[in-house]
Parts: sequence; structure tokens; C-alpha cells
Amino acid sequence: MSNMKVLVIGGGGREHAIVWALRRSSRVNELVCAPGNAGIAQIATCVPVQQSSLQDLLRVVAEQQPDLTVIGPELPLSLGLVDELRQRGLRVFGPTKDAAQLETSKAFAKEFMQRHQIPTAHYAVCDSFQEATDALKLFHAPLVVKADGLAAGKGVVICQTKDEALAAAQGIFDGMLLGVADRKLVLEEFLEGEEVSFLVLCDGKHVAPLVPAQDHKRIGEGDTGPNTGGMGAYSTDDLLDPAMSDWLIAHVAQPVVDGMAAEGAPFTGILYCGLMMTARGPMVLEFNTRFGDPETQAVLMRLDSDILDMLLAASPSPGEPGGVGGIEMRWKPGASACIIAASAGYPGSYTPGRAITGLDAAAQVAGAVVFHSGTATADGACVTAGGRVLGVTAAAPTLQQALSLAYQALGKIHFEGMQYRRDIGHRALK
Repeated sequence: MSNMKVLVIGGGGREHAIVWALRRSSRVNELVCAPGNAGIAQIATCVPVQQSSLQDLLRVVAEQQPDLTVIGPELPLSLGLVDELRQRGLRVFGPTKDAAQLETSKAFAKEFMQRHQIPTAHYAVCDSFQEATDALKLFHAPLVVKADGLAAGKGVVICQTKDEALAAAQGIFDGMLLGVADRKLVLEEFLEGEEVSFLVLCDGKHVAPLVPAQDHKRIGEGDTGPNTGGMGAYSTDDLLDPAMSDWLIAHVAQPVVDGMAAEGAPFTGILYCGLMMTARGPMVLEFNTRFGDPETQAVLMRLDSDILDMLLAASPSPGEPGGVGGIEMRWKPGASACIIAASAGYPGSYTPGRAITGLDAAAQVAGAVVFHSGTATADGACVTAGGRVLGVTAAAPTLQQALSLAYQALGKIHFEGMQYRRDIGHRALK
């Protein structure tokens, strides 16, 4: 298909990277993003939408009439946007509401992995504070407490003691931790090792791997402080050797796709496998059912083929066979890195509306791209509008060079209270 109109749902750094990659496709002649942000608006038409309203999302699709809709964030997936668009005979990239449960319910994901023998940490699903108290007796500290539902990267608490775990459980059940009370939580053994983000493209039956990445979840240098949605990421081929990549397809990714199909919820789109490479072998920490953020920025910087091929292969039209096995994804050798510039106070509360300067100067750094995460336009100027504001990303022959370019570009940007980690990629550079 050529001369296509593509609608991207979302307004963060991941969506900016997807729009940026689509802009480079010769077959895309019209690009719309809802709601988008100040950076996306420079390369696509942005239209307003309430991402938490299924009716409003459907309104935008009906008005725009795209040939393909690409869903970036998890919330529209959890609302069943894919199901609604498919019922209308429309082509959409992303999983159905049932398939998205791999991300939208931690309890579902753990029980699914147990059913299909997919390696993961020991766990207990608890429906009440009393159940959590009883289950804690079966665990050693440190341990991990996870809210069951969507929590924008903030629903996971690593607890050094059982008392901390009880406090986290209380906070999840009474709503103090996330602002909304959850009815379930997962207790999990704490795993040690290297984290790897392994993303695969799925068409309901087959999987095809993207290049691996590593995310930095903690706010502070040396991986300290509270968890965030991600403070930076990098991608190199040596994060996973070919034999390990094959093992992960055979023992994690393909069993997920086979299992979801067997359970009546075929999985299409991107399956993000968050892994811990432990002494016992790779273990799944979590699944996301969409491109990660900020891994997408790093991964797509390395893509050397047309992203539209990927998106269409994993969003088959009704009655058409899926085709991820038949596409060629080409990747630039070397490395890429993305560094997040965040607002003061993130991942807690922050003040939006701070003026951002130096974006034009940063764009002049060859090999670097500034992806906007939380930005808006006010009185003709670009201002902060989120906790994570920018994802300054670069690709180069080595990781050291990619990081150097990204930090060089970031050094030209300023907004009041800007914070970022200066040690992205530190584990690979050791």
C-alpha cells in the first residue's frame, strides 16, 4: 500500500519516535497524531483527543479516516480501542483488550506465565491486606510489591524488609500509593541480574525480534531512588547474543503468542518482554503490550528499513494472514542511547509551563534527535507539560559515541528545574 494516511494515538516520546520513523516512509503521505505534543506538531498534524475516553478516541478515528491507526500508550488498549476499530473493519496496530491483559493486569500475566511454563519469579496474588500479610510469610526480603493494574511505571515497590512490603501493600489497597485503590496486588521474589527489554513484533501467530534495549527505571544515578517511567535507555547488539535471542523467542515470546491464541485472545502488535538475566537464567519481570518508553526512541534510531512494513505486518486486515515472518527489518550496526530530561519533582508532583530553550541548537548536533515527551506550545514558545519532558537520542558506531552525542545535544537545552541522569549506559560501559 502506498499514499497512506496514518493516525498515531498518544502524545509522548514514544509517539514522537513512531511519528518520526513514519515521516521517513515514502509510502506515508499524511500523518496525524492525537493528541501529539509540541515536537510532534513540527512533523505531523496534531488533533486534540481525550485519551481516557473511548468515545472521543473513536470520534477522532471516524473524523480522520486513516488507512492505519497506531496505538502508542497502554490506556487506549485497556479501553478496548483495538476491538472497536476491528469491529468497524478498520486496520489498527495493537492488541485487543483481552490480549492487553498481559500488561493491564499483573496478576493475569503471572498466572498466564505459570499456565504456559514461561520463566518468571516466584509470586503470590493477594486480594486483600490480610492475604498479603499471610503470603509474606512465604517470602524472604528483599521482595517486590506490585499493584495489579496500570500505574504508569509507578506501581512497583522494591522492599528491603517485610515491614516495608506491608506498608507498600497497605498503600496499594488504600490508594495512598497511586492515588487510586487497587483490588489486587502481586508479591514477588526479588531477582538480581542485568535487565533487558526484548521487544518482538507479533501477528497473532508468529514473532520477529527487534534489537534489544536496556531501560533505566530509577530516578537517581547508580540506579537509586524511586522507580519512574524510565530515565533513559540504550540499545546495542551485544546486550543479547544471537543464541540468547533465539532462546528467548523459543521459551518466552513464541509461548506467549501461542498461549494467547490458545486462550482465544490472539496477540498482535508489539510484545515487550521486560527480562532479568539471572543466575538461574532469563526471567520475565513484566510484559508491556506496546512499544516501551524510552526504549522505542533508542530502538527506532537504529531502524534502517521502513517502519510501515513492520506496522502493517503486525496489523493484518480481517481475513488476511499476518506476515511478520515475511518482512525484513534492517538495523544500523553499533549503538543508540536516549537520555530523559525530566521536570523537578518527577516522579512526584512537578510544575508545568517552564520555558524550554536551546532546542534548535540541540538539533544541530549531527546524529542526535530530540524527541518530545511532555511539551506544549504556549504563546508561540515550547514549554514543559509533563514529568518526562524530552528524550535526547543519538545513534553512533559505539555506545560511548552515541552517549557523547546525546549528552552534547542535551547540554544545549535548558528549562528551570531540569534533571537528568548522567550515567545512562553505565553498566555496559563498565
